[in-house]
Amino acid sequence: MTGQNTTSLITLTRLRAVQHRLRALIAPLDDETCRTRFHPDLSPLGWHLGHCAYVENHWLRKVLLRDDRLTRKQRDLFASQPIHGPRGERALPDKQRLLDEVIQQQDDNILLLSGMAEALPQHPLLENEYLAHFLIQHHCQHHETMLMALNQRALGCHREQFQPQQHLRPNDAPLERLRVPAGDFPVGGEPPKALDNELPVHSFSQDAFYLGAKPVSNAQYLCFIEAGGYEDPAHWDEDGRAWLAEHPVRAPDHWRQDDRGWWYGIDQDGPHDLAPDLPVHGLCHHEARAFARFAGARLPHEHEWEVACRLGLMYDSGHVWEWCANSFFPYPGFKPFPDEAQSLTGFDGQHYTLRGGSRHTRRDLRRCSYRNFHTPEKRHVFAGLRLAW
Repeated sequence: MTGQNTTSLITLTRLRAVQHRLRALIAPLDDETCRTRFHPDLSPLGWHLGHCAYVENHWLRKVLLRDDRLTRKQRDLFASQPIHGPRGERALPDKQRLLDEVIQQQDDNILLLSGMAEALPQHPLLENEYLAHFLIQHHCQHHETMLMALNQRALGCHREQFQPQQHLRPNDAPLERLRVPAGDFPVGGEPPKALDNELPVHSFSQDAFYLGAKPVSNAQYLCFIEAGGYEDPAHWDEDGRAWLAEHPVRAPDHWRQDDRGWWYGIDQDGPHDLAPDLPVHGLCHHEARAFARFAGARLPHEHEWEVACRLGLMYDSGHVWEWCANSFFPYPGFKPFPDEAQSLTGFDGQHYTLRGGSRHTRRDLRRCSYRNFHTPEKRHVFAGLRLAW
């Protein structure tokens, strides 16, 4: 596999691994589960699998080989979010047919990338294995989203009260801080793995500041709840108060209480004790900002986060996505590639950046420069926060 337009065995193995992980999430489920929307913002699990195969077919077949016979049939269902409601869900093929079709298509696509099926033309997508890295990361993103859907399924199925063995208690000890020095620092990613919104690398000038040594924990967030943080408008900005008026929540998305008032959590494996020192998640950007104000702190700008990460000061990252203060924006000289819609849809001032990754984030997305983004009301994205001063 030494040709200019072929992909190395190591990279193909990474792509093959994430393809198998996607299919493994679907394999044990029944047809109804594959077709069901478990959250208004999350597509059915079967759609994610079909979409990932469609994206491979789009770039490899339609774009590179100029053959749209397969994608033409898939486009309406898998090119973008499916039709909302029962009609769109019923349009998905049954699980076994979907699995069989995806397996065949992905086997063929691996052969195409390896150069063993037919010669691929010269194209910027193939330089330095860019397309294979792009597909790996795209599929990893959808793998995590499918786990979000499975978590929402577990929340919807939970009916009987769980009795946690450990009583979660608030921890109001002072939060440990680390000093991040002032200076001019480079931010941005490195090709070929960097996505378009991580480029180009540019300089960021910052003043010295303090950053939380760790993300906010379950026990620390409980202080906010027990102090009436959700009821006190002083902790919430205007947008946060408007969101809270429409969504009268009083705890993270997956927290529940038993008849003693003890808190516990629910994930795809069911109810469980909440470890006091683990990072809290299930928070939207409004809640993260409110807690920061309650703690006399702020959220970091994403460039501050990245600088601290590059300096080796980002302890305990990777347990939860960490909300940043700024909205998602294009870097100076940004050029969309390969899909204009991939990042441009987030540059609307309504999406906020998250950094770091959750325990469900695959290692192909774990880097200092990687940028996630969501609108501020999202609570299902395994997101928490780290404070800055």
